[in-house]
Amino acid sequence: MPLIPEEPQIHESAQGPRVTPAAGRTASTPRPVPGPRSAATPRPGRPGPGPARPAPPAQRPHSTPGRSQTDTPENRSAPQIQLIPASAAGALDAADEAVDLLLDSGRAPGDILVLTTGEQHPWAAHELTFGEAAYWAQHEAGDDVFFAGADGADRLRTRPVVIVAVNGGDTVAGVLTGARERAGALLIVCGDPQRINAVLGAAV
Repeated sequence: MPLIPEEPQIHESAQGPRVTPAAGRTASTPRPVPGPRSAATPRPGRPGPGPARPAPPAQRPHSTPGRSQTDTPENRSAPQIQLIPASAAGALDAADEAVDLLLDSGRAPGDILVLTTGEQHPWAAHELTFGEAAYWAQHEAGDDVFFAGADGADRLRTRPVVIVAVNGGDTVAGVLTGARERAGALLIVCGDPQRINAVLGAAV
């Protein structure tokens, strides 16, 4: 009996069914990555070397019906006063911390003015390198935190919150007196409590 060579058996299911993509179904596209926000500008920080502090989002405060940011009639001549104890060397850092807390609580950046009695805040010193006209134009715009020294205090407008960093100098009394006049609702003073109380007590 002749031998019939065995044919190899091919199983159709060996390769498995081929899956084709469903008609009209496209591959998932990656979610768009948001780019830099052109409308929002970062809060003034400390330029130059050193770790940059991330700017908190510029949150708008909960608006009160019938009251604008520039309309702050509440106790213009007698703002609430808060004292933050700090050394002359640490007064700027304390003022920056106060700014961050205010922004995180919902204060608008344009509500805040920061004054120094000694050396200029690094942000002010940096901006002044571009010229006084550009520097004071930012104050006139009133849409961001503004930092100024004692020498320019007479050009400052009233803002709801004024922060004073008592970081030295011999103009503490004058700066504090001017700050009380320009603070619409809140005056925050960062410095030596005894020195500040002596000045504020004499100014009452």
